[in-house]
Amino acid sequence: MSSDVTSLIERCCAVWNEPEPGRRKALLKSVWADKATYTDPRANTNGVDELLAHIATVRTGRPGATIVRTSAVDIHHGIARFGWRVVEADGTPLPDGVDIAFLTPDGMRIERIIGFFGPMAPI
Repeated sequence: MSSDVTSLIERCCAVWNEPEPGRRKALLKSVWADKATYTDPRANTNGVDELLAHIATVRTGRPGATIVRTSAVDIHHGIARFGWRVVEADGTPLPDGVDIAFLTPDGMRIERIIGFFGPMAPI
């Protein structure tokens, strides 16, 4: 199952990197559950259309940037976590982030992602 979840996460990352809106929507619908939510420090979206609008805004603000997964995908109890980074069009890497993905019971789609930007601060 972990390879299936890794593939699911890879396809989710590909959504953010897809420049063509129609293809981006098709990719998202293949990984996103009905009424799924996405939350990060700058967004709180519900459903496909709201997430697509957020992704379009991010892509407009960072033209040519890509999202790359920077860690293995850890999974337990239908919850996955993985590290990622934005790489600017000129190759400049931005600080890492981490996403926590809640999967549908069959593990075939994502029903919620909670994302965090940057490294955790030491105490």
